[in-house]
Amino acid sequence: MGKLTVADLMTRDPIKIDPDSSLLECAKKIVRKKTGSLLLVENKKFIGFISYHDILWALVKRSKEELDKIKARDISPRKIIKVKPEAPLEEALKKMKKYKFERLPVVKNNELLGMITARDILNFYPEYYHELNEFAKIREESEKLRRFKNLRGKAENYGICEECGSTAELYNIDGMYLCESCAGER
Repeated sequence: MGKLTVADLMTRDPIKIDPDSSLLECAKKIVRKKTGSLLLVENKKFIGFISYHDILWALVKRSKEELDKIKARDISPRKIIKVKPEAPLEEALKKMKKYKFERLPVVKNNELLGMITARDILNFYPEYYHELNEFAKIREESEKLRRFKNLRGKAENYGICEECGSTAELYNIDGMYLCESCAGER
């Protein structure tokens, strides 16, 4: 990767939103800007980020009355992995692989400077496609295994799977009753 740094390839003007914006405002901005996440910035200070996954999770898990009151800062992950602009690209790539993230905020002195994504690196270094693609598959499989391990021994009843229609022991997964096979695929 030579001597290139994160600052050389990062997106310098990522899509930002006020941390006190409602989930509806966030969802609209994600759709309008065709992005997967928003960075929360207040007075140039980086506060956090939310992804469309975070918004969907809140929509499913919270009551309708609560949704009007939820702000972006309320659902932003507490642990945020960042990278400095002067860091070599190898460091950003290692962090992406280690924490299984496809994007990292670029922050210096708590000020958001940009965003580096796997796509940014792949556009410049396509030879890393297989390595990053493999890490995405590993992340997906480890998530499936984690969900499946949580299921073992927790069958709630016997009935018809809402996914495939087979009759079997059912597990409640995100409000849906699924057979063991369909639950393992989610």
